[in-house]
Amino acid sequence: MTTSKTATAKTSATTSAPKTPRAKPEKSVAAAPAAAKVQGPASYFPSIERTYGKTIAEWTQLIREQGSTKHMEVVAWLKTTHGMGHGHANALVAHTLAEKP
Repeated sequence: MTTSKTATAKTSATTSAPKTPRAKPEKSVAAAPAAAKVQGPASYFPSIERTYGKTIAEWTQLIREQGSTKHMEVVAWLKTTHGMGHGHANALVAHTLAEKP
């Protein structure tokens, strides 16, 4: 009966000395994050500014000047007039309508 080198190599690897357990690293206190992650409508703002070329303040002003305060009407206006995607339009309208004028 002949044994192949592969079978011998596998066998010798599994019959080696038992591994010594590694020391567990000490638990450290988690460092505070550098900046809190932005959530909600504001998480869209960098992308909106980059994609459409206006600041959030400019968009807020345009939304207030257009006249309607109905959320979906303003979303539709941003989509048709400015070619904005639904998510971006929705985020801007939610932010603007939640702000005090």
